[in-house]
Amino acid sequence: MNKRALIEVSGLSKKFTTPGGIIEVLCDINLKICAGERVAVVGTSGAGKTTLMHILGGLDRPTSGDVLFEGDSLFALRGPELDAFRNRTVGFVFQFHQLLPEFTAVENVMMPLLIGGAKRTDAFKKASAILAEVGLEQRLTHKPGALSGGEQQRVAIARALIREPRLLLADEPTGNLDSRISDEIMLLLNRMHQARGLTMIIVTHNRPLANSLDRTLRIEDGILAGDNLN
Repeated sequence: MNKRALIEVSGLSKKFTTPGGIIEVLCDINLKICAGERVAVVGTSGAGKTTLMHILGGLDRPTSGDVLFEGDSLFALRGPELDAFRNRTVGFVFQFHQLLPEFTAVENVMMPLLIGGAKRTDAFKKASAILAEVGLEQRLTHKPGALSGGEQQRVAIARALIREPRLLLADEPTGNLDSRISDEIMLLLNRMHQARGLTMIIVTHNRPLANSLDRTLRIEDGILAGDNLN
């Protein structure tokens, strides 16, 4: 495995102010993730796993601490620069797919390229190719409502990978799927990792999925309580 650090997290904390007082969701997280690693993040609901993923992807800012991406502070970027970083470098997969229901599978996958300024014909060609890669070449013109849960998640994975990101962040990618489809999604993610040299961070309650990855981080009550090689 390439041991070069892709992500370095130091002193990361996140607090939210609520009517009932201040809630500390993450507390003094320190970790390093190497390029090419496949990392599971596990822990009980509300432990801070999703908040950590959102910060690593630049969707949220920490209260204190820093995230370095290849040695550069992620949060030195602001506005359009941060948007461009996310669009180019990070692919997101969410538990509930977040596909646009009025668009077809291929149109959903094209979206990041169109936002990035690609020509529609080029975006269609690339989106069609990656949908074929995830086994959906016969579903290009189907809208999300006509797809199964597993097919919708494959579309979401294709959309996340369309701009060839360096980092894939997945939040409970098998959370709403039965065990057979979960296994298929797990195999697909690992195949994409191998084919594309991805660094993957996957928040999951799925123990077999976590165990299939290189390393497991355990977050409890906002604290990094475990960091184990699998």
